[in-house]
Order: sequence, then C-alpha cells, then structure tokens
Amino acid sequence: MGDRRRSRRLAAVLAVSALAFGTAACGGGSDSAGSGDPNTLEVWTRSNPDSAATYDRVFAAFTKKTGIKIDYQPVVNFDQQLQSRASTKDLPDVMINDTALMGSYQSQGLLKPIDPTSIAGHDQITDKSWASTVGIDGKHYGIPYSRQAQTLMIRTDWLRKLGLKAPTTWQEMLSVAQAFATRDPDGDGKADTYGMVVPGSAQNGYAAWWGASFLWQGGARIIEPDGKGTYTPTMDSTAAVNTVTWMKDNLFCGDNAVIQPGAVTAVTGTATNFQDGNAGMYMTGPYNITTFDGTVGKDKYEVVPAPAGPASGDVLADGENVYFGAKTGKAKQEQALAAFLVSPEGQKIAMTSVDGHQPVVRIPVNSTLDAAKVRNDPRWSVVQKAYEDASQQFPNAPDFAPIKQDTADSLNAIFTYCGGDVRSQLKELNETLAGDLKDQDLLK
Repeated sequence: MGDRRRSRRLAAVLAVSALAFGTAACGGGSDSAGSGDPNTLEVWTRSNPDSAATYDRVFAAFTKKTGIKIDYQPVVNFDQQLQSRASTKDLPDVMINDTALMGSYQSQGLLKPIDPTSIAGHDQITDKSWASTVGIDGKHYGIPYSRQAQTLMIRTDWLRKLGLKAPTTWQEMLSVAQAFATRDPDGDGKADTYGMVVPGSAQNGYAAWWGASFLWQGGARIIEPDGKGTYTPTMDSTAAVNTVTWMKDNLFCGDNAVIQPGAVTAVTGTATNFQDGNAGMYMTGPYNITTFDGTVGKDKYEVVPAPAGPASGDVLADGENVYFGAKTGKAKQEQALAAFLVSPEGQKIAMTSVDGHQPVVRIPVNSTLDAAKVRNDPRWSVVQKAYEDASQQFPNAPDFAPIKQDTADSLNAIFTYCGGDVRSQLKELNETLAGDLKDQDLLK
C-alpha cells in the first residue's frame, strides 16, 4: 500500500511540473508558441520500427497532398520522453497514443481542447468513438484515430486433431485449454504444449489489461461513474470476487493450470508461446494477426469471438487518439493533419500492410469503411463486430494510469501467491483505488 501511495505522489509531482508547462504554453509565450517552421509539424507516435514504417507512408501521403511537412519521431519510451519534453516547455505539435492515457495527459495540462467541428470529416466518426475523447470538464481532448477489441486466436489444426470446436463459454474454453495442454495436439509425443497464453505481469498494468475482458464478462467493474463526474471503486463486489477467484483457480493455480509457465512475469513482448507454436489460445488484440499469419500460418489458426462469461461476452476495447500538444501557432496545420488521418484515404493507408509492416489502424474510426473489405480479410469482421457490439473501454476521463497499475499489482499478487484470500485482497485493492480517486478529487 505504501509503495502505491508513493507512486501516486511521484505522479502528482510530475503532474505539477507539467501543469506549469501547460499554463505557460497556453498563454502563448514566444519561446513555445509557433516556434520553428510554421509549415512543419513535429509528430510523435508510440511505435517500434515496424509500425513506424507504416506511419512514414501515411505522413508522406499527407505531405504530398497538403504541402505541410512532418518531422516524424517514433518513440518507444513515450511517456518518459514526453515528461522530459514537458519539463523543457516544448511539447510535440501532434501526438498519437492510447485512448486510456487521455485523462492523464489532460490532467497534467499537456493537451489542447479540441472542437470536433473544426476537424473536416468529424461527422464520419461515430458518437461512440467521439465519447472516448471527452475529459472531466466535458471538453474533447483527442480525435479518434484507431480502435480495436480483443478476440480469441485459436489453433484450428489442434482443434481438428482433437475433435474439438472453438469454445463459446468459459467452461468450454477451459475444457479446450486442458485438452491442448494434456492431449499432445502437435503430435510430437512430448508434454510441451499449453492451453492459453497470458501476459500476466504487473509491469505497465498488463495483468489488468489482459484480465479486463474476464472482469467485464463476469459482470465486474473496476470503477463505476455516478453520472455526476465522480466515481466509486467496485473491485470488492461479489461479481469481482467470483470472477477473480475463477481466474485464479482455473487458469493460474491448482493441478489443472492451463497457461504457459512464467505467465505472472510475462508481458506481450515475452508472451510469445502462440506464435512459437506451443500454445493453443490467446485472447489478444488484432495487431497480432499480421504477426501470427507469418509465424503460425494463416491456415492453422482462426479469429473467433471471445467466449462468454456468466454476465456477457464483452471484451476490452482500446485504441489510439490524435492529441494536440498544449501550444499555439499551428492550429490550422494540426487540424489538416487530423482531418487526413481520419479520412478514408488516410485510414486506408494506415490499415494496409506493405512489405509485411504492421498496420497502425486496426478498426477504422471512419464509419464509411469496413475493416474486412479494406483488408480483403473476413477475420477483421469478427474484430469490428466485437468492438461495435460487445466491448467496453477503460474510463478515459480520469487519470486511469494509477488505477490500472494498482489493479494489475493486486491481480498479479493474487495469481502469484495462490494461498491468499481473494475477498480480502480485493477489499484492500478497493481501498487503494479509493485513494487513487481521492487523489484526483473524483471519489464519490
């Protein structure tokens, strides 16, 4: 508990530093407002070289169309470098990053508010997507760019060998996972296969990110809004206790544990068992489709809806927004870039893979586009349907980062130390979440 509170105090210090920047920048000081070439935008994305190659194509098309130049910087350690730039009072003009980070950035004063009507093509973005860019004060602080929802990737060749079908419920999923782990689905005569891949580390909140779909399906919520701008922590609910207990007993602990070894320390970069060919299921985001097509083989797995829990089949949805840095002087250029990014032309470029590079738009936010048709791949209709009809997002208005991290810390501890009492551990988590909300003056 003490470590978590210290983490929040550190975040608060960073926020104060950033807020000082935000106030100065928005005031239009000559050092930060409109500095540099007025026809060049500095743009950051959280990208590795693979996805950066796709962004290069997007920005090249934009420059060719408008004449506005892009100083593009793909950044891996995005938040760390962003705080460093905030401390020097010089933010990028435009940033593309996760939707769940909007509340954190807005609370630190790093973002300019946005009038949706100032973005050409704004009416081609659905109200559901626009709703995820509204801050605590009711203003928009981002433009939707890409959306996605988790689905189940499953080895169809293993299903066929064992005479099984893709699961549609938790119990069916557990039965299939146990068969994958014990009945030698790869036929090599060795006990070297696993039922399911889990990135269950507490690092960067992975346990909460992966576990959120199970929470939704079990009827649990991490925090609940009251409709008046405040929230209540609800991880001590009966639904949360039942869901986390089910996950602990059936996936992580006991004699029939069906996940890969080391799951409690695995992040997405190290949880590679599905693509390595020794695990049969992975509930994950659609960005992995390109990778799995090249490693597992397109003919050996399929994309199916996530198996439903006792409450629903809802999965975690997330994505990226376009953000404008809290500085002035290039509003027209920023708006032009945003309009291109959400246009059919810009979205199509970002959705297609060239030379095997990772697409950066998964489900288009432009409602005139169909992901499956753009990619000529019907598997994407499963992902788009999951986002549109059976998904929930983390709350975007509060600073969700500490809430997500504290939830991940607690879930990881529960799954690591199997002898603990889930109810009392979640009660402690709920008290911690109340502290997170109180720190932001958002506790009901």
